[in-house]
Amino acid sequence: MAVAVHTPSDRAVVVTREFAAPRGLVFAAWTKPALLRRWYGAQGWDLVVTEVDLRVGGAWRFVWRGPDGAGMASGGVYREIEPEVRLVYTESFDDHWYHGECLVSHDFTETAGRTTLTSTMLYESQAVRDLVLASPMARGMEEGYVRLDAVLVGGLESGTQ
Repeated sequence: MAVAVHTPSDRAVVVTREFAAPRGLVFAAWTKPALLRRWYGAQGWDLVVTEVDLRVGGAWRFVWRGPDGAGMASGGVYREIEPEVRLVYTESFDDHWYHGECLVSHDFTETAGRTTLTSTMLYESQAVRDLVLASPMARGMEEGYVRLDAVLVGGLESGTQ
């Protein structure tokens, strides 16, 4: 169940991944701070700040701590929220390792109790998209998704706020 990465246009990256859980659980894992803290980040990177104002126009902010005290932070604004179906937001990193803001959309599709997550990231230019593709983005996403698999199998009841 590794991530599949596609580039359908000169500015977009589309990542798909399947999870052995209903989409309501997968959507909750993307929107509830207590759940996000349990999985969101590459191996060795943990969320230490998880702020989610889950409403259109509401802001989100994440801060990670990684190996050897490294840190990273990003945030954005929710643009569209259709519970269990679609989540759209802007994303910008504090250290601006790439120029501008990214528009991220997640579509959750369930078939027979399994959820396919299709994530589309739209960047300001092809140069920015290519910079992101050259980074360890796909590896980091997959490492986070492996952590999410464990959360989904272990159940969400221990962290749903």
